This record gives sequence, structure tokens and C-alpha cells, in this order.
Amino acid sequence: MGAGHDHGHSHASAGGTATAAYVGRLRVALSITLTVMVVEIVGGMVADSLALVADAAHMATDALGLGMALLAIHFANRPATGNRTFGYARAEILAALANCLLLLGVGGYVLYEAIQRFVTPADTEGGLTIVFGAIGLVANMISLTLLMRGQKESLNVRGAFLEVAADALGSLAVIVSATVILTTGWQAADPIASLVIGLMIVPRTFKLLRETLDVLLESAPKDVDMTEVRTHMLALDGVEDVHDLHAWTITSGMPVLSAHVVVRSDVLSAIGHEKMLHELQNCLGDHFDVEHCTFQLEPGGHAEHEAHLCH
Repeated sequence: MGAGHDHGHSHASAGGTATAAYVGRLRVALSITLTVMVVEIVGGMVADSLALVADAAHMATDALGLGMALLAIHFANRPATGNRTFGYARAEILAALANCLLLLGVGGYVLYEAIQRFVTPADTEGGLTIVFGAIGLVANMISLTLLMRGQKESLNVRGAFLEVAADALGSLAVIVSATVILTTGWQAADPIASLVIGLMIVPRTFKLLRETLDVLLESAPKDVDMTEVRTHMLALDGVEDVHDLHAWTITSGMPVLSAHVVVRSDVLSAIGHEKMLHELQNCLGDHFDVEHCTFQLEPGGHAEHEAHLCH
């Protein structure tokens, strides 16, 4: 870099992205999901239960989503190159986006099929449906326990967690509807349960989709107040201005911040560039979860010079 361009870096931990820590749990959840999917497909066909088939269809997308999450982790942990300076970390976010699209498709399918069953009722076997629904509920609760912690740290794991959570609620809805059919003979309980499952899928998916798009659009991390960041930096002795301040997220657990910092020449001469960079890093490190920071230290008036070069 040219004179006056100094950078301070605080690199992300060697452990990789936030999702990478949960590979083993994701694999176990994938195995459970595939097993229950097969069980519910068989159960849905034997008991003629749309609710079970709907839950199995959702399980299928869960399995695909978990598989994509694991594949994304593989790519995300590949080393950076000269062309891909952040490596393949963004692959995790792309997988989360694909999960959202899959979930929206499944939710729409379930809602459509439920409406069709109101028009053409079926004879659902309540007792068998309860048995298969209970198997699904227990399996989903195990998967939820495995993913509980990771969903707070990774969008990809959160996507998997929300899918499994919707499945658990779906299994519960299956059990309730089957109980109603068994005790009252009211067959409409099955498509009603299917509607409940579909309506549980869609709103959660839109929330995850919004968070995923925020990352792709390089919005500031939701837990970082940019006004507060600027205020803290300006409070440092000698800092006169902060401009071109940007913060975004490469992938879950990898926030990035860059800023041009105008520092009084006398202060910079007295303490040196290195100490000034350390103070900026410590300022952010004490208050904000920003692991990778880049600062450009500038004398007063340098911003006008940059603006002139842009023209």
C-alpha cells in the first residue's frame, strides 16, 4: 500500500467458520432425519395419512438441507487463494439460501395438498398414524437437542434447527389429528394438521431468508451498532474523523470491519502508527464482536485528495 495506508488485522480463529464446530452433530441429525423420513413415508402410505406424508416431505428437504450444510462446511474450510481471499466461506450462506427456497417450496406443496384433501376426503387410520407420529416426534427432539447450541452461532445450523423444530411441531400435529380421528372419526383433522404444518414452515423460512439476504447484501451485522462503533472510535485521543466505515459478514461467525481514520499529525508522531492501530483494535475488541478489522490511518485533508483521485 502507498504512504499513509496502514492496516491493522485481527484474524478469525483457526477453528474455521461457526458451523464447522457442529459437523458431528449435523451428521447425526442427518442420519436421524433420513431414518424418520423413510419411516413416515411408509407410515403415511399404510395409514393413508396426508399429515404423515407432509411431514415426511419436509423431512426430505431437511435431509437435503443438512447435506448441503455439510457440503458447504467442506468448501468453507478450504484455504483462501489469491483470487478467493476469504476462501469459500460464503458457500455456507448460499447453502442457507438454498434451504430457504426448498422450505418455501415444501410449505406451498403441503398447503396445496391439504386443500385438495378437503375437497376429496380420505380414510385415515388413526392408530397407525399416532405410532408413526410418535416415532417422528422423539427423533426430532433428539435432533433439536443436538443442534440447540449451534443455531445461536450459525445461520446454516439455524436453518437446520428451524427445519427440525417445524418437523417436531408437525409430528405433534400429526399425533393430535390422529387422536381426533381415532376418538371421533372426524377425517378433516388430517388435512387441518397438514395446514398447520405448512403454516409453521413458511413464516420461519421468511425470517431466515431475510437474515440470509442481509449477509449476501453485506448489511452491517445485526448485533453491531454502527453509530456506536463510530462514537467509540472518535473518542480515542487524536482521532478527528472516521469515514468510509463499513461492516459486513462473510459468513456466520466471520464479521469484517474497515474504516478510514483521520488522526492528528502530532498525535500520530508522538505515539506512532502501530500504537494507534492497537488502540483502535482494542477499542473495538472491548465493545464489539468484530474479529477482522482493517484501518487506514490518514492525516487531515487526505479524504479530499482521495475524492479528487476518484474523479
